[in-house]
Amino acid sequence: MVIQEIGEAAGKVWHCLNEKGEMTITRLKKELKMADPLLNRALGWLARENKLRFEQTKTGVKVRLA
Repeated sequence: MVIQEIGEAAGKVWHCLNEKGEMTITRLKKELKMADPLLNRALGWLARENKLRFEQTKTGVKVRLA
């Protein structure tokens, strides 16, 4: 997996959250049809850039744009 692929995945995550708002990581995975390793790397990329906020709930982890 190359940096470019992770960056493109991060862009898809950002656009999905921008259009649809806060959602669980499970729902985000289904919306994007993205494999866990790539999604996790994309989330890490955006989190490192302080572009995401995470919230632990009873049903899972929710993610939204910062």
